[in-house]
Amino acid sequence: MGKPMGNGFPMGGVVTRPDLLAAFCAETGYFNTFGGNPVAAAAGLAVLEVIEEEGLVDSARTVGASFRDQLRGLMQSYPAIGDVRGAGLFLGLDFIEEKTGEPDTALATHVINEMKKRGILIGAAGLFGNTLKIRPPLCFTEENAEFFTSMLRAILSER
Repeated sequence: MGKPMGNGFPMGGVVTRPDLLAAFCAETGYFNTFGGNPVAAAAGLAVLEVIEEEGLVDSARTVGASFRDQLRGLMQSYPAIGDVRGAGLFLGLDFIEEKTGEPDTALATHVINEMKKRGILIGAAGLFGNTLKIRPPLCFTEENAEFFTSMLRAILSER
């Protein structure tokens, strides 16, 4: 993992099981992609402390579940939403052609551009580029989720 770990400071990290790390270390004498330093370590530690102190992991779990439910709630009114899935605050929302069920890349692009006009930066992912890749920061709140959902509803209603 990388970018968000340092909250703007360039750094990366690895998370693995101890048995996998032991096997890797037994076979590899030396490995890194950058030279570590005390500043990077201090930045990473500060980020971890804030995550723990502010309960951001639990918040991501609860806000993410609520956010996913809100987005899934739109599926009944907007059949162009084919699926909403994910875990925590890492969500994907697929757009499909209402009649055929095929991926709708054009709609995803339209929604991305309209969201940008409303102050929300988001991108697409997936083989066909029809999936909104929703991954807000850990400080994302229920209020933020409601704002996002309301903007998406407005954009889809304008079609």
